[in-house]
Amino acid sequence: MLKFILKRTAYGVLVMLGVITVIFLLFSVLPGDSAVMTMGQRSDVASEEAVRKEMGLDLPLGIRYVNYINDILPLSLHSTCPQSVFYMDSAKYQGVILCHAGKQTVLAAKKPYMGRSYQSKRPVMEILNEAFPKTALLAVIAIFFAIIAGLILGTLCAVWKNTWFDRAALVGSVMGMALPSFFAAILFAWIFAFLLADVTGLNMFGSLYTVSDFGDGEYMDLKNLILPAVTLGIRPLATVTELMRNSVLEVLSQDYIRTAKAKGLSFWHVIQSHVIKNALNPVVTAISGWLAGMMAGAVFVEYVFDYKGVGVVIVNGLEKYDFPVVMGSLLYISVILVIINIVVDVIYGFLDPKAKVA
Repeated sequence: MLKFILKRTAYGVLVMLGVITVIFLLFSVLPGDSAVMTMGQRSDVASEEAVRKEMGLDLPLGIRYVNYINDILPLSLHSTCPQSVFYMDSAKYQGVILCHAGKQTVLAAKKPYMGRSYQSKRPVMEILNEAFPKTALLAVIAIFFAIIAGLILGTLCAVWKNTWFDRAALVGSVMGMALPSFFAAILFAWIFAFLLADVTGLNMFGSLYTVSDFGDGEYMDLKNLILPAVTLGIRPLATVTELMRNSVLEVLSQDYIRTAKAKGLSFWHVIQSHVIKNALNPVVTAISGWLAGMMAGAVFVEYVFDYKGVGVVIVNGLEKYDFPVVMGSLLYISVILVIINIVVDVIYGFLDPKAKVA
């Protein structure tokens, strides 16, 4: 099992290296002067040149790529001799020095540095650390809703095959998979937060944290999670329902299920104890793939509902040409997705030992 985990981790590292390379090359060839964006339109030539030198924009592309990787890695080499023998604490790096690799070169464990926002001048990592927990909570609730509802609906569809319930669920699944996230967000906001606002009590717009009208500061408003989470979970719900239905039907046709029935076990006991567990493998595999889609869909859903997560950060960064924020957001999400895929592969290996051999 350890060999399987190490192999999956190595694949994840290679994927991340490819993602880092694509992000760096993509934003390196985009039009626009980063120094001008950082200083503003009223900056003078000398100030712009100083900023270019500080940001390393005067260096060849290959050296800038190496420096970029060195900045974002938690374990990296630094050629400048720090003031402290044990700690790094500067405008860019905060970490612990592990050893000296040379007279003026140290190996340090530090926080990844993704640059500073052109607009707010804040570190990108600080901006993302504030926004990502809100997006993560939204994605977790959405996938939890999709898994629970999808497993129940898929199992019932298989048990009541070819009934009105099965056909209605299949039609709903097809509609759910075909519905774009941004359109679903607008539709749900209009129906449940505008037309039926008096019944549901939901808001068309609102973030996870809301400012109190009585001057008590911010408080967590969980009802603002309902519509974004349901909207984000519609497509994975449709997929989980379809997969679970087909998987349950396949398991029900196996010989050991007929043997369990022949032993006198009740039908629902067979479903609970034997069918559901063995039908979960394709669902677990699909969940990892849908997490990537949910992160992409969250950009539109958060923007429509004005939910202050990573999606809003990305859209604002694109609107204002704030490239460090956009680069950092893409890299941040990519790391999370790679880690999730590795974890899901390991879980799948536990559920299906044949996956480790494959």
